[in-house]
Amino acid sequence: MRLQLMAWPEVETYLKRSSGIIIPIGSAEQHGPTGFIGTDALCPEIVAEKLAEEVDVIIAPTISVGMAQHHLGFPGSITLRPSTLIAVIGDTVASLARHGFDRFYFVNGHGGNIATVKAAFDEIYAETSLGTARHNRTNLRCVLRNWFDCPSAQEIEAEEFGDANGRHATAGEVSLTYFAYPEDGARIRGTGKLSPEIAPLGTYYDCDDYRRTFPDGRIGSDPTLATADIGSRLRDAAVSDLAADYRRFLDAN
Repeated sequence: MRLQLMAWPEVETYLKRSSGIIIPIGSAEQHGPTGFIGTDALCPEIVAEKLAEEVDVIIAPTISVGMAQHHLGFPGSITLRPSTLIAVIGDTVASLARHGFDRFYFVNGHGGNIATVKAAFDEIYAETSLGTARHNRTNLRCVLRNWFDCPSAQEIEAEEFGDANGRHATAGEVSLTYFAYPEDGARIRGTGKLSPEIAPLGTYYDCDDYRRTFPDGRIGSDPTLATADIGSRLRDAAVSDLAADYRRFLDAN
């Protein structure tokens, strides 16, 4: 169930049986020459939609722009400052908590969001601990789960791609988006191999440093190995892991 496609009486009825909600969160950033700019937001959406078929849960609108300042050297990338993303997460949670939601399950697609999201959670809890929350939300819980850290999905990536999966513009995440958006995937995937075939590894700081170090945007990956079939398997594997985890989260005190 997507919150955007529900009417408010439906949400009110749902809250009588559950206070949990899934919030996909990602980024709008380059993913090499053959990956969508929206990859990191699309992936958690794709996983969340299937997850909602497995568990009784509402999916909130995706937070689709994240902390991606280091990608601004590539056209189309968009970033929020960490402080802005913290505010967005805080206001989203506060809005939904006002209606009775108190279990917030964030499904993340962007590694660069992790530190900021955890800081946002600490800000939320601090309001309760300091007694400054705008309404009573003493039992509020937030967790962050990275779909790409699901053990079952990682097993598939290791089997299919090995070290060529890489760290950014990975073959796994590109496969997942090609599965969900095959026509667009066919348009951008290109032909032949990239050069170098497997992108280099390394460190980076600001966006100019990133562009110098990784000229085509990839880090350690060969996304030409991506296929829609593997993407389908990755989605199902991630959903299996996350469904069990979500149920445990909802049942915890």
